[in-house]
Amino acid sequence: MSMVIALAGKGGTGKTTLAALIIRYLKNRGDGAILAVDADPSSNLAQPLGLTPSVTIGSMKETFLKGRDLLPAGIPKETYLELKLHELLVESERVDLLTMGRPEGRGCYCYVNNILRKYLDLLTENYAYVVIDNEAGMEHLSRSIVRDVDILLITTDPSMSGIRSAKKVKDLVIDLELSVKKQYIIVDRVIWGLSHHLLAEAERLGLILWETIPEDAMISEYDLIERPLIQLPEDSSAVRAVNRIMECLLV
Repeated sequence: MSMVIALAGKGGTGKTTLAALIIRYLKNRGDGAILAVDADPSSNLAQPLGLTPSVTIGSMKETFLKGRDLLPAGIPKETYLELKLHELLVESERVDLLTMGRPEGRGCYCYVNNILRKYLDLLTENYAYVVIDNEAGMEHLSRSIVRDVDILLITTDPSMSGIRSAKKVKDLVIDLELSVKKQYIIVDRVIWGLSHHLLAEAERLGLILWETIPEDAMISEYDLIERPLIQLPEDSSAVRAVNRIMECLLV
């Protein structure tokens, strides 16, 4: 049974960085294969993992629906679609990547989404961990394409807008009746600790700020030279913080 860890939060809060460092931790832990699912429409997870982006599921679905009457004879549409979906998987040592892409255009995607849901259910059985990098709106979770999340990590930066966005994500989980067993709020890019104004606002909103990750100059440096964050050394302050977080979550 896979452990599913999902991340959500508004743009710029370090969500994708956290996803990459979680995958780094799990890969080094070495107790099973990891499926990374890039479910954010901006599709930025490949680079910090050192992988080459593939065609997205979103664009593949568009192509499939437009040309399904031209498919090879003798191959059921469902079988053909599942074969194409498998081709989208970017494979590497202990970490594979599936990129969901942007939401679809007009038209009914129920048929394709049902096949995708079935495919992902089967696919995730092959992995010890599934790490999902979502947008704040959690498009793919809300459609139940990805289901049954064990841990949801909501990221925020140490700002009032970030805290309020985290509250909206928590409310969205309730409104959409998502299957989430545990959820925690992580404050990223913390420099001098959390101000009393921020803590007061979190208390007013009924939020518990569970853990913090410090601002790490190494992350900016790696980004500038386009070096994968998964290669960050153990003495990185962000790596140490994420390792501590994961040790708490996996006890």
